[in-house]
Amino acid sequence: MRKKGLFSLLALFFAFALIAAACGSDDDGGDESSGDSTTTTAGDDSGDAAQNTGDGTFTVGTLLPETGSLAFLGPPEFAGVDLAVADINEAGGVNGEEIPDAIQGDSGDTSTDIASQTSDRLLSENADVIVGAASSGVSLTVIDKITGAGVIQFSPANTAPDFTDYDDNGLYFRTAPSDVLQGQLLGEIIAGDGNATLGILALDDPYGTGLADFVEESFTDSGGEVVEKVIYDPNATNFDAEVQQVADASPDAVIVIGFDESARILTSMIEKGIGPGDIPVYGTDGNMGNALAEQFDDPSQIAGMKGTTPLTDLSSDFTDRLDEIDPNLEDYNYAGESYDAVIITALAANIAGTDEPSAVAAEINGVTKDGTTCTTYAECLELIEAGEDIDYDGITGPLSFGDAGEPSEASFGILVFGDDGIDSDQTTFEFATI
Repeated sequence: MRKKGLFSLLALFFAFALIAAACGSDDDGGDESSGDSTTTTAGDDSGDAAQNTGDGTFTVGTLLPETGSLAFLGPPEFAGVDLAVADINEAGGVNGEEIPDAIQGDSGDTSTDIASQTSDRLLSENADVIVGAASSGVSLTVIDKITGAGVIQFSPANTAPDFTDYDDNGLYFRTAPSDVLQGQLLGEIIAGDGNATLGILALDDPYGTGLADFVEESFTDSGGEVVEKVIYDPNATNFDAEVQQVADASPDAVIVIGFDESARILTSMIEKGIGPGDIPVYGTDGNMGNALAEQFDDPSQIAGMKGTTPLTDLSSDFTDRLDEIDPNLEDYNYAGESYDAVIITALAANIAGTDEPSAVAAEINGVTKDGTTCTTYAECLELIEAGEDIDYDGITGPLSFGDAGEPSEASFGILVFGDDGIDSDQTTFEFATI
């Protein structure tokens, strides 16, 4: 994989065999067994929504962040969707017909009602599958509306474990792995780096609180102690009090679980002597990207900050093709997951012989396992037309969806910010199995 921008990427990929039962719950961070879930579902009059029964044209809509705290994730996700549509049409379309360009839609974030408005528009335009949202918190505000209308919601980036057991009428899927595993990995990494105590700063939403809990559990199981855990309001104008609370606990290391507000938190941490230049500081997929470094006049201020993100070793061919879709891409986070979400759904539509979402959804899990392995849409479509069962191993690798419609296999990368904007073409990769 190649990344561009202001940080050097030192990536170790951890391949995880997930046990579906271990991923129980519902959004970016609440685990039902912990009792700490902050799930807020949307009761969006789903019972009165018109049901999508298919119109003969497979239509993709996107509910991805053009604005809001995760806007930096939008460009690669949109590019992944558009590239998938192009590949589908080049191979002959769905059920013998070319499909229209994806209907683009903004998800905003949880501070706005943009996602609900976009969902209404996409449903009115007969989308059969809505790819998004990136934020688990945002998905929770619209999942009832989308699935209640009989439409597939397929997120490339929701990592909250609560979705595993969500009552979604069998219409919600995701290509991103659960935060149960990301939290496990992070806790083990932080302890493995020799830190005995940890301070946690996490935003107050399902993603932040849940991931904080999983990191704490893993770190504690690894022999460490969490000496302070602060859950903050991401919309606050100042985080000095929260940072001081962590600083007063004198942890060996600090993890920041947040989105674009992480830059202000890190600035305060630097001022209080607990920044990346002072002690080990860790991040997560919500902030480990070029967008964070670009908020600093001097990116070397966060050099050494280390974090994880669901990540695969994207081929140069794939990233080059993404660059053709959007020459301004700065990184490729969740581009592969977005691409695979569209390809998987389109393959399922071919097997179902219809664009009717519930019929398509019934075939999605099977597309990813227990058949003849294929790695491109064209190759898989040829097998389907020959009457064979398929096992699509996509851009993000083997997915093997479980009954909950999520990966049972996943990989994570460990990223480290550099201080001189080393071009990521110099990045090296290693793989390990846990």
